[in-house]
Amino acid sequence: MIRAAIVGLGRWGRNLVEASSGRLAIVRAVEPDVARARDFCARHGLKLTDSLDAALTDPDIDAVLLATPHSLHPVQVLACAAARKQVLCEKPLALSHADATAMFDACRQAGVVLAVGHNRRFWPSMAALRGIVASGELGTILHVEGHNSNENSQSLTAGWRLSPQESPGGGLTGAGLHVLDAFVSLLGPVREVYARLNSLHAGPPPLDTALLALEFASGATGTLATVRATPSYWRLHVFGTQGSAEALDEVTMMLRKSGARPERITYPAIDVLRAELDAFADAIESKVRFPVPEAEVLGTLAAFEAALRSMRSGVPEKVR
Repeated sequence: MIRAAIVGLGRWGRNLVEASSGRLAIVRAVEPDVARARDFCARHGLKLTDSLDAALTDPDIDAVLLATPHSLHPVQVLACAAARKQVLCEKPLALSHADATAMFDACRQAGVVLAVGHNRRFWPSMAALRGIVASGELGTILHVEGHNSNENSQSLTAGWRLSPQESPGGGLTGAGLHVLDAFVSLLGPVREVYARLNSLHAGPPPLDTALLALEFASGATGTLATVRATPSYWRLHVFGTQGSAEALDEVTMMLRKSGARPERITYPAIDVLRAELDAFADAIESKVRFPVPEAEVLGTLAAFEAALRSMRSGVPEKVR
């Protein structure tokens, strides 16, 4: 059994605790607001502290899960590496490509896993979509369209997620980054990005939209949109010369082939966060590599940085 500490007991940190299994048992929690977390920790049998150092110096802790503000990720991951703790960090891993590179380097030198929590990777529909694209059955890939909106922001009236420093690019940093990660996993590196951020109201809650037009190194194109305050919605549609495939939610896909009727496919549902944590456990036990490769994490962040530059400059920006 892998004994882990969760750092950050906001909404997402609590989701991770409730998804954990016997293979990866979360036994300790680090949360600055001890009073707010005390009842939750009591229900789940978690030892509660407000200090990350206490978890890192605990010899009974094998791994650390970070569900903390984005700007804290670099220093926390580096601390985990120095303490030789396996680490799963929620996305975005960092707000810059340079910071993320340093984090991967530190964990590699320490001999520990650094897994990044792009949980949409584990959706059955997205796993199937990657397989279809990789098989070549859609022909040459020409274009991809993606949208992810999440009305969780409607309930945000305070907290770090409202900070422009923590969430640059509006909803692109949160929901939109899932789409950008999916694009890179499907089509490879992005070469150029033209991005716009339209803010109707600073909030709280914030009312804004982010829109990206992308060119991939392969020559394919893409468009990405995210709205921070509208009912949750997901769509990712890949277009090729011989067909297209569109993931509509966790388990649903529309497959369209030339000369054939559109086919709606429903895949068996899974516990997505449990699957993510199981993959982390597999990586720790050296069974398989964590299925979010370092190169793709870094490629996503490089495209993210280009999008932020384009939002400021108003012109297309090359990915560095």
